[in-house]
Amino acid sequence: MKTREFVAEWHPQWGVLLAWPHPDTDWADNLQEAETCYAQIVSAISHREHVLLLCHDAAHQAHIEAVLSQETAWNQGNVHCVQMPYNDTWARDFGFITVMQDGKPMLLDFTFNAWGGKFDAALDNAVNAQLTVLPLLAGNMLETHPLVMEGGSLETDGQGTLLTTEICLLNPNRNPALGRTDIETQLRAALGVERILWLANGHLEGDDTDAHIDTLARFADPQSIIYMICTDPADSHYAPLQAMETELKALRQPNGEAYRLFPIPMPAAIYDGDRRLPASYVNFLIINGAVLLPVYADECFDPVAIEQMQAAFPAHDIIPIDCRALIAQNGSLHCVTMQIPHEVVSV
Repeated sequence: MKTREFVAEWHPQWGVLLAWPHPDTDWADNLQEAETCYAQIVSAISHREHVLLLCHDAAHQAHIEAVLSQETAWNQGNVHCVQMPYNDTWARDFGFITVMQDGKPMLLDFTFNAWGGKFDAALDNAVNAQLTVLPLLAGNMLETHPLVMEGGSLETDGQGTLLTTEICLLNPNRNPALGRTDIETQLRAALGVERILWLANGHLEGDDTDAHIDTLARFADPQSIIYMICTDPADSHYAPLQAMETELKALRQPNGEAYRLFPIPMPAAIYDGDRRLPASYVNFLIINGAVLLPVYADECFDPVAIEQMQAAFPAHDIIPIDCRALIAQNGSLHCVTMQIPHEVVSV
């Protein structure tokens, strides 16, 4: 019998997939600020592992390399640019998800419908098929699934437990013909998970994803969960996040013990005009030996987030990255990245 394992983000990585923003997307209005943020992310990753970086064409690649050279001390040898068309830059949601099957990587290509048909996603949906014919990734099997699913909606402890949200996975704008039991059955088969922990509460204003788990609650290790809280009773997030905290406290590990919980306050509200932006410290990225932490120039809560992250990841370096440019497009650091386990690339 073949066995599958949905590996945790802290599993040793070859690198991280990103798609650089370009003028033909919604990034056009704040492209320079977004590129500065991307340059910092790419540079930080490149000093610890590889970066597989999507760019539109040769001119776009040359521009990206110039930005990286001007703004950062990037490790150029670890950055691999690949030219192909893509709609947008949310690699977490359209990038392939890696599971291990009998010790070998299997790349899963779920259907991406841009969070319920909110945007065009035809080009993004074609990315994984193009990636897996690259020499770097050749030899890996790509398994295509009709199930509509995004990487940001799935959080695993690497030991058979999946954490997710009802608001997203059970939303009729994803898989309207499937009920909860149907979705659980498909997730167990595709990911090899044994337990699925559902959260019914929690949301962020301005979040296009319908409450992705990676903005709300994340595993730091199989025994620990980092999660967002709201400290302002007058804030619209206060009651839903309190209810989510109650749910998290009731969750149990496979051995019956409660999880060790690390609450992180949400930053002070950030607005674009009248529109509140979905700023979250929980949208961090784990890489080899470090955690890239989105921060938001918040003198009160940024230091608290850094301190809590260091407590949750005592063996990792915490690298803060200003992600105000990213939340202008309703996402943050984890949303624009997808880790690639080291087994995927054999060179």
